[in-house]
Amino acid sequence: MHSPNAAANTNSDWDAIVIGSGMGGMTAATALARLNYRVLLLEQAQSIGGLTHTFSRAGFTWDVGLHYCGLFGHDQFAGRILDWLSGNRIEFRSMGTVYDVLHFPDGVDVSVGRPASAYKMELKERFPQQTEQIDAYFEALREAEIAMRMVTTERALPEPFRSAHQWWNKKKIERWCGRTTQEVIGEIVSDPKLAAVLTAQWGTYGGKPSEASFGVHALVIGHYLEGAAYPVGGASAIAAGLVPVIEAAGGSTRAGTAVSEIVIEDGQAVGVRTRSGETFRAPVIVSAVGARGTVRELLPAAFRQQDWAEEINTLKPAICHFEIFLGFEGDIARHGATRANHWYYQSWNTNDAIWSPNSEAPIPWMFISFPSLKDPDHDPGPCHKHTGEAFVWADWADVAEFADGGAQARPEQWRALKERVESKLKAIFAARFPALESMMVHCELGTPLATAAFTGHEKGGFYGLETTPRRLLTTALSAKTPLPGLYMAGQDVAVPGIAGALMGGMLGAAAVDPRVFQHFK
Repeated sequence: MHSPNAAANTNSDWDAIVIGSGMGGMTAATALARLNYRVLLLEQAQSIGGLTHTFSRAGFTWDVGLHYCGLFGHDQFAGRILDWLSGNRIEFRSMGTVYDVLHFPDGVDVSVGRPASAYKMELKERFPQQTEQIDAYFEALREAEIAMRMVTTERALPEPFRSAHQWWNKKKIERWCGRTTQEVIGEIVSDPKLAAVLTAQWGTYGGKPSEASFGVHALVIGHYLEGAAYPVGGASAIAAGLVPVIEAAGGSTRAGTAVSEIVIEDGQAVGVRTRSGETFRAPVIVSAVGARGTVRELLPAAFRQQDWAEEINTLKPAICHFEIFLGFEGDIARHGATRANHWYYQSWNTNDAIWSPNSEAPIPWMFISFPSLKDPDHDPGPCHKHTGEAFVWADWADVAEFADGGAQARPEQWRALKERVESKLKAIFAARFPALESMMVHCELGTPLATAAFTGHEKGGFYGLETTPRRLLTTALSAKTPLPGLYMAGQDVAVPGIAGALMGGMLGAAAVDPRVFQHFK
């Protein structure tokens, strides 16, 4: 994916350099390309796309990070942005009326679907004594979404407009974004089982109800309320639709090019240096590799001690996970597989969802998805090849000893841990979908170490940074950093997830060129 002019531009003449090609980096680069910036997009991995990347084994193809999205219809907010970016090259298709099924103890299953009024009606039928509280919850979602849009918009505003905007909206932001999901819902809802249902989907943004800001919960859950969709052709269709736009504007996208340092001269970011020793220069540097990664890995030591950088360094990495990628041969839809995702809880305590492979306790939570059924372009062929994925939340502490060369130093122990994890995950999957077990012909385990290696996210943090109120109220996560010439983009600037990274990419581009704001509609 090289621009025809790449050889001539090896060391200069770029209008902007974007580090990291996940959803945020691709979005920022493409938005600037739409405004005729010549952008160099650099990616450490061997393929463009970050967590929208796909990989293949034995004739099967899986997404690594995209399971579904909301608001991506052509008449919806994120869809309109993506249409502008790609020139209508990318198509998302509805997953159907029901997109999530929540499974709780005692055979309690709750279907989450569109429209929001239908989901609200189902909740009221199941919890008839809580109808007013259910209405209050949906009203809180609406109010908190408004507050969150204020927070994210501020992150791309220049001073003094940002400070004025923050002062004017301070009370609303603190009310909805400065409290946890558990605090807000606990104030509204008295039935603990209803509260569990309303908080169950926290895996879409990676923050426990007891820790995550209600603002994050509201914005992410709210963007699904009118339905969920999946990209036609799978997640890799996103890069396929955006990269040509970058290159058509004279830019270049380069995989396998890890950046080791942001070059700073006279107190200003002016370029990047790669691990192979190349230097590329541009007046605009946009980092989309995560705020902590930017500060800890790419800034020269002297600049890491600036107040904004030190504050970012205090924010913790998000949660990590183990995942099995499954390949089937057979008609899985006839035997229980669905386009809707499945969330399995062992208890009604939705905070209790982190599993340790070193514990004898049962796995408290599992997410199961069948990507091939979601993609209308999927061709199962004569062998009826289909894919499934199942993952569980984990604690980095359980794999920390194998990081930084530990797996290579103790290969037998690492292999034993992986085999134990894979065996337990397969057993839970088989218990939930017993008719599919005989159709399973392939299984591959993904670990937090693999996430860290592929994405560069510290401690395998699937969603970047913690989703706490502190993360939302900090002023350190601005798209325009205090270091002249350096900008940030991606989910850390906005909220976690594919749609959040898209928004964070747009905010990063808008901080560079405010004309991007014209396309927030």
